Amino acid sequence: MRRWLINVALLCAKEFRSLLCDKVLIALIVFAFTGGVLAVADGVKVEVSNATVAFIDHDHSTLSNRLRDAILQPYFKPPVLTNTQQAEDGMDKGDYIFAIDIPPNFERDVLAGREPSLQIRVDATAMTQAGLGTVYLTEIFYREIKAAIPLSAATSALPFQIDSRIYFNPNTESYPFMSVMQIVTNITMLSIILVGAAVIREKEHGTIEHLLVLPVSPSEIAMAKIIANGWAIFIASMLSLWLVVHLWLGVQLSGSILLFAVCTLLYLFSVTALGIMLATVAPTMPQFGLLVVPVYAVAYLLSGAATPVENMPTSIQHAVYFLPTTQFVNIAQAILYRGAGFDAITQPLIIIITAGILFLAFALIRFRSMLTSQS
Repeated sequence: MRRWLINVALLCAKEFRSLLCDKVLIALIVFAFTGGVLAVADGVKVEVSNATVAFIDHDHSTLSNRLRDAILQPYFKPPVLTNTQQAEDGMDKGDYIFAIDIPPNFERDVLAGREPSLQIRVDATAMTQAGLGTVYLTEIFYREIKAAIPLSAATSALPFQIDSRIYFNPNTESYPFMSVMQIVTNITMLSIILVGAAVIREKEHGTIEHLLVLPVSPSEIAMAKIIANGWAIFIASMLSLWLVVHLWLGVQLSGSILLFAVCTLLYLFSVTALGIMLATVAPTMPQFGLLVVPVYAVAYLLSGAATPVENMPTSIQHAVYFLPTTQFVNIAQAILYRGAGFDAITQPLIIIITAGILFLAFALIRFRSMLTSQS
């Protein structure tokens, strides 16, 4: 055991030197956890922002003017007062996402207790803006119409009152979510690429023959690559979480950073083992790249970082439950957003560790056969 630890330590030093000499990979790591996180956090928005609105007012009443004035920035641009034909032409050209049509006598019918309808036409090609924007406009109009109706009439017309409480992200802004999820995504992508590239590089540069004459085992070689590359990504991700996400973007991290760091180390073991497994299957770097793309794409799309797992078909939900990427996204959201403790993440950690052991076992089997074929 002592000899095994010494060999792993020596091989780790070799891997660190190899990584530090590769300026392209170092630049990739630095950019991914700085500029990459900032670009996604500031550039990708899931909430409504600066949506264009055409306003068709056939009523010209105090209430219709009040509805128009309630459509405010930064969610919407100032509504453009226009007619029906111009609004339709503008939506065809993509100038407007929403067209609001207020019918004649709208205010009179509202005050008389009738149930008039106003029309909201939506350009659904702007999918995120269209779906959320319709909800926003409905809530705005409901609030303004309720304020315009006498209190007794409003109370008798509604059997209930809506009182929304938003937890963990009261302003419903996207950057707190997108920035943390981008770090999780970068951890997954870089772990697979760095470790896999290190194995492929050994084969393509011929240094695998040097390892064959050394008194080292496949487990020592694999663990050295996992530890060296995993630690590099771990340090970069933790610095990015604190310096970029917390201090620069101002995202409040509710839970224990230490607990998240421990979970990240365990996840890095699992995903780097996956990278070695893929590298032992692919004989060359181009083939490794082609293999990584679908594996990473599926892991990312089904992880819950891009879309909630609950929105997926039931069969897919059962399948992704066993993916370490899905469980790590759950852990990150539970700890950093909701302040969860160890008890809440025990089961996801077990799945991550189990998956890592299976990946590593398969990789070692393939690694031994690869070394045997080289000899």
